[in-house]
Amino acid sequence: MTGRTSNPHLSLWITASGLSLGEIARRVASEGSRRGHRQIAPDTTRIRRWTEGERPRPPVPVLLAAVLTEAVGQPLTPGDLGLTSAGTVLDTIQLPLLTEAAARTLAGWTQMDLFMDRRETLMLAVGTPLILAAERMLGGTARPLNRGHRGFDLDSVTALEEVTAFFTRADAAKGSGLYRSAIVAQLAEVARRIQDGVPAGIRARVFAAAADLAALAGWVSHDSGRFATAQRYWSYGIYAAGEAGQRDRGVEIVTRMSHQMIYLGRPDDALGLLGVAAAKARRPVVNALVASQTGRVYAALGNERQADRYMGTADEILSGGLGDVPDWVAYFDAAEHAGARAVSARDLAGQGGRQRASGHFRDALRLRASGFDRVRIMDRIGLAAALFDEGEAEQAAHAAQQALDDAACVDSTRVVARLNTLVDATSSYRSALADEVRAQAKDLARSRPTTIAA
Repeated sequence: MTGRTSNPHLSLWITASGLSLGEIARRVASEGSRRGHRQIAPDTTRIRRWTEGERPRPPVPVLLAAVLTEAVGQPLTPGDLGLTSAGTVLDTIQLPLLTEAAARTLAGWTQMDLFMDRRETLMLAVGTPLILAAERMLGGTARPLNRGHRGFDLDSVTALEEVTAFFTRADAAKGSGLYRSAIVAQLAEVARRIQDGVPAGIRARVFAAAADLAALAGWVSHDSGRFATAQRYWSYGIYAAGEAGQRDRGVEIVTRMSHQMIYLGRPDDALGLLGVAAAKARRPVVNALVASQTGRVYAALGNERQADRYMGTADEILSGGLGDVPDWVAYFDAAEHAGARAVSARDLAGQGGRQRASGHFRDALRLRASGFDRVRIMDRIGLAAALFDEGEAEQAAHAAQQALDDAACVDSTRVVARLNTLVDATSSYRSALADEVRAQAKDLARSRPTTIAA
């Protein structure tokens, strides 16, 4: 990382362009002359000062953005280059399409995450910038720089795959609280090694493993309430999946970003991301995942017809067989789809719909494979809340007791969100059973280390 007065955005995009500072100065002057600004004539020293933090006056930022847009083949604004007053340093989810520069950006994110605890300085990308960023990342391909040494060999990439598999299982069982820092530290090491170089013979394996680890780092950050940080790790995961030749892997990561938008109450943004994902998805299992998630978003919007349509599409794909299912999307199966249907039914019931969510939650619980303890706990809490909503207070209290006992062993903001749903579901009841459930759920939600989100 460079000093506080530096401009890492501009430095990274200049590196990505492959142009010398002198050539950039010449092109800026030429672009200025073409637009009628013949007085604009920067030299190499002036360009270097801009990378060190000096802010050029208008119209230079616009000219520089035009020059670098042409050089890198990706639309850039003065804000992308760190040349406007708005925005925070390294506060973007876009990556330079240059292998080492992208890894350097990732290293910057992990350093901020691990050592500076700057939760509140990173801004969540929403709306059009988020959708466009996902679309660009799914379509981009990077260029590597030449390096004289290598950061990976067969043994190290095998070790990376094994440790990522271990962390994935641990997160699914116990939540993110105990493992997030270790996962981010591992990702920082991957960023360092990629900057050292990746041998061509194992390039696809290295970036596939990096995509898996970055996707997991994003997920555990989301599960810990670090939502903007999650976006940055997911963006690198999409980029790495593209480098590994696994476009559908990138699509799956975009569905995680859409899940976050649902969680944060931004269904329109979730639909935008899922539209990008649907256009790129190829594998049946990924198409089913996108359809199931899309149905869930429409349910959150109260559109029962569209929710049923997309849920039905997922049903058809699942019944027809998913074919080859890679490990990175093996979690999506009939149980996961039943869970999505359950949450959709709950959302629609809350907006006047007639669907009963409890049956779908029971289906999800019956179908869940071993090892997915956190999501099973979420299903149990969801079942209890649905039963309260449906007027089955005694059954609900029994289901809630088991769910609360299990939830005490898991650290997850997603579990906390379900606990709050359970509290809401008991609000219309004035009985000893409901009072006890409500008190226990509130106490447990407050006691979770990840309750405070940023």
